[in-house]
Amino acid sequence: MVDEAEKQPTQLDIARKAGVSTATVSRVLNGSPLVKPALRARVEAVIEQLGYYPHAAARALASNRTFTLGAVVPTLNNAIFAACTNAFEREIQASNYTLLLAVSNYDLGAEEVLVRRLLERGVEGLLLIGNAHSEAVYELLARTRTNYVNTWAWEPQLQLPNIGFSNRRAGAALADHLVGLGHRRIGLVSGIAEGNDRVRERAIGVRERLAAHGLALEEAATTEIRYSVREGRRVLGEFVEAGTLPTALICGNDVIALGVLLEAMERKIPVPEALSITGFDNLPLTEHIRPALTTIDVPASAMGHLAARAILSAIGDGVPVASRELEAPLLVRETTAPPAA
Repeated sequence: MVDEAEKQPTQLDIARKAGVSTATVSRVLNGSPLVKPALRARVEAVIEQLGYYPHAAARALASNRTFTLGAVVPTLNNAIFAACTNAFEREIQASNYTLLLAVSNYDLGAEEVLVRRLLERGVEGLLLIGNAHSEAVYELLARTRTNYVNTWAWEPQLQLPNIGFSNRRAGAALADHLVGLGHRRIGLVSGIAEGNDRVRERAIGVRERLAAHGLALEEAATTEIRYSVREGRRVLGEFVEAGTLPTALICGNDVIALGVLLEAMERKIPVPEALSITGFDNLPLTEHIRPALTTIDVPASAMGHLAARAILSAIGDGVPVASRELEAPLLVRETTAPPAA
């Protein structure tokens, strides 16, 4: 048997001790303005004394609300996703919502399972990364009428709720910058494109802009790798040893770019005199290293804040999530310069 002293207090216990009805206790717990201040204070004092806390599942059943939002991100190993998630959480916390977070590891099949589990737990809205999700995910969201927003993407032709930026345009900006400096031999070290529409869009932007300038990527210096410093170092070493090193490398994110830069330093390859390097994300470290990294400034925190506001507004007003395009400007720093004569 459960000891009386260990049993969780109930609303009936509070009502008896405070000398009020259970309906009054319920009104106090739900913040009803109908309760007079003195009576509210008396009930709250008993709640504190007894150590009562409302059962979340029971409240959800009673109100048909969970005040919970979900987020599925590809990874938390990259600080840029952590920044977006942190901003999202801060915004919803201010509205008394709780965040349930899941990590898909860039696996669309795993993401489908995670989305299903979050919906089963009653999340009222979802933050997702990119527009590339399985048909099953979109069908689940439509069937459950769940408010969601795809961040890190801006593709209005898809007619999806997007709060993000054009990855294609950002890739084009990198290509324009390097061509404008005089580079003609440009390579691309991107992330893995499978299941990652952001990678694909950036590569398309690079290739399209190079083609507009009458150029093409150096295919012998173009590859896909995992996002890691180690992989960035490895691939640069392979280019050097194969004799395929171009005059400029566009890297899929800052982590890869840092690996490339470290390996160039190790091999005494002057940056940017002999090799120009660009990143993508604008991680805080990139402006403090020397040479400072030329990169794309991804508005991670802004996407998190705006996504939270859009979902909460949609829940409150019963209207679709409003899309919004953000800028992701090129930050020219010290790792890019005209190629050596």
